[in-house]
Amino acid sequence: MIATADAEPEYDDTAIRFLEALWGEGYLSPGGPDEVDCVVEGLSLKGKTILDIGCGAGGITLHLVAKHGAARATGFDVEKPVIETARRGAIRQGLEDRVSFVQAPPGPLPFTNASFDVVFSKDALLHVPDKDALFAEIFRVLKPGGVFAASNWMIGHDGEPSPEMKAYVAAEGLSFAMASPARYAEAMRRAGFTDITVRDRNPWYREVAREELARLKGPLYAQAAVAVGAAYVDKNIKTWEAMQKVLDSGEHRPTHLRGWKPVG
Repeated sequence: MIATADAEPEYDDTAIRFLEALWGEGYLSPGGPDEVDCVVEGLSLKGKTILDIGCGAGGITLHLVAKHGAARATGFDVEKPVIETARRGAIRQGLEDRVSFVQAPPGPLPFTNASFDVVFSKDALLHVPDKDALFAEIFRVLKPGGVFAASNWMIGHDGEPSPEMKAYVAAEGLSFAMASPARYAEAMRRAGFTDITVRDRNPWYREVAREELARLKGPLYAQAAVAVGAAYVDKNIKTWEAMQKVLDSGEHRPTHLRGWKPVG
C-alpha cells in the first residue's frame, strides 16, 4: 500500500544519513518536529493510539509519544533500513515500551479493523498510486470517531505535469505518484471521511526549501559530504534546484489533510 514495488529500498542508509543531516535525527521530511506539531495542531493525542504510515526513520512516531502524550504509537513502513533505524531510535530514547515499528510489503495495511484512534502520515502517501484503495484502508483501521491527520507532497493539478515538474521528479529518482489536493479530498470522501480540511503549505515550504538549498551549498556541505560523499550532496543540490522551480511556480504543493471517521 505504501510503495509501488518490493525492490531495492529507495531510502537506504545513505539517504537516511543525508536527510537526517538536513532535517534532524529520525526525520526524512522537512520541518522537523515543528511541522509535525502543525499537522496535529488542535488535536488532543494524549492517551490515544496512533498509526504513523510511512514512518521512515521514526522521529515523528517517537515525537507523537514523547511530546504529545500518545499512549502508544505504531510506525509502519515497507522498507527495512528505515525501520531498523527507527527501532534503534526508540531504544535510545527509552520509548520501546510505548512505540513499535512494523515493516510489511506493499498491500493492505497489516492491522485489524478499528485499531487506532489516530492515523498520521508525513510526506509518504505520494508513493502510493491508488489513492482510493489507500484511504479505504486508512478508514478501515481507524476507530469510529477517529481522525486522520497528514501532510503530503502534491501537485497543483491532475493534468500532465509541466516539463519542470517532470525534471524535478526525475531528479528525485523516487516512485512519486503525485495527485492534487482535490483528488486526495475526493478519495477521502469516497472512503467515508467527513469534516475534511485541506491546508496549503506551499508558501511555507517554498521559503524553507530555499533555506535548505542555501545550507546544502554552504555551512552543511562539508558535514553532509563527510556523511555521504560529495557526489551525493552535489546530486541533491541539483534536485533541490529543480524542486525550487516547481515550488516557486506553485505546481509543487505540500498540503495538510484532515478528516474524521463518523461515530455511527
